[in-house]
Amino acid sequence: MLATTMLLATTATIAATAADHVPQIEAQRLSHDVKVLASDEFEGRGPNTAGETKTVHYLIEQFKAAGLKPGGDMVKGKRAWTQEVPLGRFEIKGPVTLTLNDGKSSQTFLQGDQMAVRAAMTGAKRVDFDKVPLVFVGYGVKAPERNWDDFKGVNLKGKLAVVLINDPDFETGEGDFGGKAMTYYGRWTYKYEEMARQGAVGTLIVHETAPASYGWPTVKNSNTNVMYDIVRKEPGKSHAPMEAWIQRDVVADLFKRAGLDFDAAKKQAQTRDFKPVELKGINLSAHYAVDAQVIKSKNVAAIKEGTDQKDQTVMYTGHWDHLGVGEPDAKGDKIYNGAIDNATGIASLLELGRAYGKAPAPKRSVLFLAVTAEEKGLLGSEYYAANPLYPLATTVAMINVDALLPYGPARNFSTSGSAKQDLLDMLIAKARNWNLSYSPDSKPEAGHFFRSDHFPMAKRGVPAVSFESGEDLEEGGLAAGKAVKEAYNEHNYHQPSDEWSANWPFTGMARDLQLLYSVGRDLAESKDWPNWSKDSEFRAPRDVTASKRR
Repeated sequence: MLATTMLLATTATIAATAADHVPQIEAQRLSHDVKVLASDEFEGRGPNTAGETKTVHYLIEQFKAAGLKPGGDMVKGKRAWTQEVPLGRFEIKGPVTLTLNDGKSSQTFLQGDQMAVRAAMTGAKRVDFDKVPLVFVGYGVKAPERNWDDFKGVNLKGKLAVVLINDPDFETGEGDFGGKAMTYYGRWTYKYEEMARQGAVGTLIVHETAPASYGWPTVKNSNTNVMYDIVRKEPGKSHAPMEAWIQRDVVADLFKRAGLDFDAAKKQAQTRDFKPVELKGINLSAHYAVDAQVIKSKNVAAIKEGTDQKDQTVMYTGHWDHLGVGEPDAKGDKIYNGAIDNATGIASLLELGRAYGKAPAPKRSVLFLAVTAEEKGLLGSEYYAANPLYPLATTVAMINVDALLPYGPARNFSTSGSAKQDLLDMLIAKARNWNLSYSPDSKPEAGHFFRSDHFPMAKRGVPAVSFESGEDLEEGGLAAGKAVKEAYNEHNYHQPSDEWSANWPFTGMARDLQLLYSVGRDLAESKDWPNWSKDSEFRAPRDVTASKRR
């Protein structure tokens, strides 16, 4: 529990004391916005529901009142307040028939048991293939900047790729992929995308709890239900027909039947000399139907137009959606209000918008983007990144806010992941004005960098960071801060109990928003272009467009 004095702290305004030209941020207004957005009236803010309609209306009203302009789709020559986001909804209908054959006998795999098969997101109504061979491709990494290629020219067309989760450094803690910290190449989304690029019939990701950072029940629950994706012009370039996870012990047995040793092959995969290995005599057949539909949702976009360099854009983002109405808890509550996740982020976005609205226009434009469908897989931000309202080449940077803590001030702050980039260096340097220290992601191997809305922009090269509240509270220290986070994760995260509380002072959030305003304002007034470190997997796509930033 937090100290009582901190819980009862109700300072209405965090004054500008640490840096010049930093606005006042209203803690009471943050509380009000969270209370409204997380109320039962908004029904958990599920995309494509009545809750979305109320949420979008509220955001537009607040951005209007802040003095910002519409920053969304062009409609009849004028900007609207929203960006239409068509989403694909994919659901397996009927049984999933999976048959493994080793040349001597056949075996039936059960959906959610040996394998967890996702509904195909290619638009196909059925997935049907017979006796497709399996090829082990190690970690499935193709990283030119690291001189690493796990494929070595293998042709995966007509084959299933068996691929390890995480990246080659995870077990040894050292090497070309940053040690324990997960790179983009370790994330399951990359595996699916790369196997599609390689032309595979499907991807079977080998599940192991430590490198995945979660157990099989999480894999099963996350992959055997309804899937969502943005509507893509060529979905086959991002998704193979089959996308699935497979239990580690099942794979080890398949290797043994093929006369191979899984552990030895895995160890070899951690080296640059690894070559793909076919599991001779092993094949898989799969048959299941898929219901594919298109639903529509909205991102909300507001802008403070710049003066001298208005075609250059600094972005603040946060996701407005949560889980909507779902299974009731023990008390019968079925509305997943999403107060901390992520009404806090949207309240932050609104308050930052108010601060910019009152201030003189900066040289560069500043965009406030409230995105949809984060809980469905970062889809609102993915859609924006694939269909940007403002060119990515001239987007200076993106600062994302997600699930901030509404308590008293902390002595530190953190980010999702610790990717090396100038934007993070700027944030750390500016934080010293408030005597704030930076605490790197405590579990970089878990891949948190790839789980928030800044990531779709990052993978396209735009410098991006997702801000996280610190744990070292001014009242109670690390012990109190960790207790608060642990209690939230255990009892409230993605539960109906994630509700607004009158005891939340919001003073820590207010102070942190001064920092985020200050960094964004510096960027909006400068001619600088932050970039990724030279060894970053995101540097190359940024450098491709360098000529457009002269």
